[in-house]
Amino acid sequence: MYGIMAISGLSFLLVAVFTPLLIWTLCRLRLTQPIRAELPADHQAKRGTPLMAGLTLLIGIAISLQFRPGPLMLLLCVTFLLFSSVGFLDDLKKAFWQNPSGISGRMKLVLQFIFTGTILYVLLHSFGLTSNIALFQGYHLHLPVYLYMAVMLLFVVGSANAINFTDGLDGLLINAAVPTYFFFFMISDKPEVQAFSLVMIGCLLGLFLYNIYPAKVFMGDTGSLAIGGSLSVLAIIEKVEVLIPILFLVYLAEQLSVILQVWWYKRTKLRLFRMAPIHYHFSLKYGWSENKIVMIFGFISWVSVLFCWLIWKYLML
Repeated sequence: MYGIMAISGLSFLLVAVFTPLLIWTLCRLRLTQPIRAELPADHQAKRGTPLMAGLTLLIGIAISLQFRPGPLMLLLCVTFLLFSSVGFLDDLKKAFWQNPSGISGRMKLVLQFIFTGTILYVLLHSFGLTSNIALFQGYHLHLPVYLYMAVMLLFVVGSANAINFTDGLDGLLINAAVPTYFFFFMISDKPEVQAFSLVMIGCLLGLFLYNIYPAKVFMGDTGSLAIGGSLSVLAIIEKVEVLIPILFLVYLAEQLSVILQVWWYKRTKLRLFRMAPIHYHFSLKYGWSENKIVMIFGFISWVSVLFCWLIWKYLML
């Protein structure tokens, strides 16, 4: 246990030390965040902030593989890298051409579906993952493999993009993701999952020093998609799929607000929220500061984790 805590601390220190160097490099290369025209004035002021700080999270991948090598750790790190590569392509186009749209949504989804399908196939055929969904008190929902694959494919890609939506305010995703990684550390009996989760927490806290409001650098899709993909796969590995609506409450609320906004506007030509994802709504309608939104959403994430841990411990074991 102390060894895992030590490598988490090492991850924090390395990210905290090397992030300023990355910020300097990104500024020199002029790889900065373009801002969508429809965002409010306080967000327009962030134009020119360096993008792609999620690259520093790759330090955690190197540390994880160095201190806890093994097939499962390799799979978790490859998952992180694959989703990070999709985000990197998106960020690179945004920053290099100063185009807020990035690569096409279709390309992003195609790559994510291909990567997710490959990861699920490996889990089922090489790691003994079953196609059962754990329910309560030892009961399971038995699904055919092909149906389980289809459901989990949609779940991973959907959740990864929901988590990506959450990265819209300074420090917001980090504040929400740290509790989620901590949940997997608490419930897992797999040393690789425990180590990976704590290393990611250390990396995120190191990056938080520079991503907290006012952010000196943005994580970008390079980091947010990688976080989303890895957290979703952790939920499958630990067989807690049934807890996702609670565990991923903040992320799903962000994604659902976008879906509802589009659906409502198409039906009525009116906006359900002042702006989506929903964190913008609290800023524009109620005048909440970024720090207030980040703290409240982070608190909700911790409460969600607590509820999920209680359900897991007393109803699922």
